[in-house]
Amino acid sequence: MNNPPADDERPLDPAQAKIVAKVRWLMALSGLATVLGIAVVVGVIGYRVFRSDGSITDVTALIPKGARIVATSVTDARIAVTLETAGTVEIRTFDTKTLRPVGRLKFANDP
Repeated sequence: MNNPPADDERPLDPAQAKIVAKVRWLMALSGLATVLGIAVVVGVIGYRVFRSDGSITDVTALIPKGARIVATSVTDARIAVTLETAGTVEIRTFDTKTLRPVGRLKFANDP
């Protein structure tokens, strides 16, 4: 009993085989692009994690002689230090990442 081959088992004609080969090639390219994209994202994340060591170097900020620190405040980007010197108030701000001074605000009484 030889049954004729089903539609799925018949060999493809040359035009159909060409289309199947082209689809396989496009799927391979798509897979390669996906793997490459994931590798780039993981690489960028790894670079940023290992580039920022997270440690802060020791910094000494000089304040005027006789001044005292009244208050401090920290945000995501700035550290604010309020100083009192000889009856005047001054606010100094520093960058949280580099700890460099970025601003100075002095308060004085009207004469």
